[in-house]
Parts: sequence; structure tokens; C-alpha cells
Amino acid sequence: MKNVAITGLGMITPLGKGVDATWQNVINGRSGIGPITRFDATDYPVRIAGEVKDFDPRDYIDGKEVKKMDTFIQYAIASVAEALADAGVDFASMPDSMKDRFGVMVGTGIGGLPEIEKTAQTLRERGPKRISPFFIPSVLANLASGQVSIHFGLRGPHGCPVTACATGSTAIGDAARIIERGDADLMVAGGTESTITGLCVAGFAAAKALSRRNDEPEKASRPFDNDRDGFVMGEGCGVMVLESLESAKARGARIYAMLEGYGMSGDAYHITAPPEGGPGAVVCMRLALKDAGVDLTEVGYINAHATSTMADTIETQAIRTIFGGHADRLVVSSTKSMTGHLLGAAGGIEAIFAVKALETGIIPPTINLDNPDPACDLFYAPNVAVKRDIICSLSNSFGFGGVNGSLVFTKDGS
Repeated sequence: MKNVAITGLGMITPLGKGVDATWQNVINGRSGIGPITRFDATDYPVRIAGEVKDFDPRDYIDGKEVKKMDTFIQYAIASVAEALADAGVDFASMPDSMKDRFGVMVGTGIGGLPEIEKTAQTLRERGPKRISPFFIPSVLANLASGQVSIHFGLRGPHGCPVTACATGSTAIGDAARIIERGDADLMVAGGTESTITGLCVAGFAAAKALSRRNDEPEKASRPFDNDRDGFVMGEGCGVMVLESLESAKARGARIYAMLEGYGMSGDAYHITAPPEGGPGAVVCMRLALKDAGVDLTEVGYINAHATSTMADTIETQAIRTIFGGHADRLVVSSTKSMTGHLLGAAGGIEAIFAVKALETGIIPPTINLDNPDPACDLFYAPNVAVKRDIICSLSNSFGFGGVNGSLVFTKDGS
């Protein structure tokens, strides 16, 4: 089995366009949450979200092609462009045979909901003859990977996992497996999402999943806090270039970290809520750590799934079950306190944060942790980033349907 290196990173988030802009805002504890501008939310019980700002798809995509893609696809192409450039992949001098060994695995939790909502209205108001021939390919979940493959000429393995809010982690883990078994030399992998629409916000609000702290948007996402009242929707994309260690060394590529472990599990319990104690999360983390072959005491940081709901307590319980006494020496944080919850893209951006923590020795904070829930009793880096040299980090992602995914990263050479 081949070792998997991380050689490139790319993202677009409510905190900025690109990895550097987002990372600086994350480690400085800034919030990307604000009033919704994508639609008139005046009469909605929830009027806040983490929107991507100042994004022009024509900076990355030909104007004629933009209309064929819903926003989640546009975010994917933009983020992949950054990740491939960061990895130093030179397509101009690359023989076609190499592109057969370069693949893409970019998933989404929901897909093209904005265009579906818009086109349904067009159908009602103007009839079937006014529907665009590009409607279907602009909304299909797998067209994020498909358009990335077409745009960059990646002819290797190609897929699109859809595992709700675990999608980004699943895509990265599945892509790593493809490299490990020798079916590709390089995979671009992660998650993308853009569903801040009236229908989606109303749906999550009806399920009582969203924070209604409309008058204090920057304080609305508050994982592990006793006053949390639901998550805040976000949008964006996070992808990384995964490469066999052999290929990365042959190219002389910079290696951010190694992806050593991947675990998946199912709760088999409820469509939206995990069971008390988080047995599914326990299994998932245990599998990832076993796959990585690391000792529990080597893990220094966990980027928690924690969404600012009551389930934060259950993730805490699961971490304590896995790590025992070492749990008190961990730094655990939820970057969703700043980005909001990017749904299918969450695992992608949070995996990048876990890698950046290894690279920089800076662990992002959990902001808005002003009144800790007594049942959440770990060290969550409240409100201020922590400087700590770590050799191993873990990223958790859990989704509706009881799907769980965990990734384990180590410093190159550790």
C-alpha cells in the first residue's frame, strides 16, 4: 500500500477566498457570520448565515461556461485551481499519459439547490419552454467532480460521495484509498456546498436545527457553550491534493503532512441525532487511529465536528471514551464557531485546518465559548488560538443518517 502525502490546499469560505486569507482569520478568531443577503429573509425565523463574499466565478471560469454551473460547482473549480497551483502541478509540460493517473473526488451534501429552486419558479411562472437545457447538468451532485475533471483534464479515477455533513471527509478518505491501492498517483479531493436559499434555510429552521440569534450573528455559532441554540449555515469549498509519497518526492513537491488514517461508521440510530455516548463516533475515530497506526498519546489536536447543537456533548463523550486520561491533554476546537457549518464542504475545510495546525504549530480557537456547558469538559481553546507543536491531528465529521468520518494526519516524517 502506498503512503499518501498532502501537497496542495485550496479553499473558499465565509472567511475569505483562498487558504491564506481564511487561515489568518481563523487563527485570529474572526467570524464570517452575518445577515443573509442571498434572498429576502425578512419574514424568516432565521436571518443569518456564513456567506462567501466578493466571489466572481469569471475570475476562474470562462463567462460562457459559468451559466452551466450552479455555485457549488464554481466554488469547486476555484478551490481546485488554488490547490493544484499550490501543489506545483505543471499541466503545460505534462504528457497526457500522466493525466490518466490524476483523479478527482469532490463531493457535496445537497448539490445545486439554488438553481433547482430558481428553475422551479421559472416553470411555475413561465412554463416548460423556458427551462434551460443546462439545468440538469448544472445541479447534479457529481458535476462538481465532473466539471473539475473537464476543466483541468484529470482523466484518472473520478467520483462524488454524498454523505451529508461527512461528505468532505469521505471524499478525502476515499481518494486516499484509491492512491493506496495504486490506481492513481494524485487525487484532488474534498467537499463543496452552496445552499443558502429560502427553501434550505426554511427547511433547517423547521427542523429547529438553526440558531435564531439574528441580532448577534457573529456570536450565533457557539459550540460547547451552554447558551448554544443551533448551528449557522455556511457555504464554500475545501479541497486538498493527495499524492503518493513516491510521486510527491519524484516531483520535488512540498509536503504539508501525511494522511495516515481514515475511519467510517454508521450510528444505525436516528436520521438526525446521534445516540448518547456517541458509539458510532467512537468506532469511527478508533478505526481511523488504528488505520494510522499511531498511539493515542501522539494526537495533539482534534478539529471537532461540533456544530453548536446539543450533539456537541455527545462528541465530547466519544472523545473521552477513546482517549481516556489523554483527553485532558488534547486541544479540541470547533472552527464552525467562525465559518458556520458548511454542510458537505465542512469536512474539506476542517481537514485543511487540521493540516495547517500541524504545519504552523497554531491551533485555531473556538470563539464565543463564554459560558461553557458543564457537560462539555475538554479544553476547547476558548476564544484565543493556542500555540503548540503537535505531530498528529484528527478531524471529525458526522452527518444526517448517522454517517461518521474521521481523518488522521501526521507531520511529514513523524
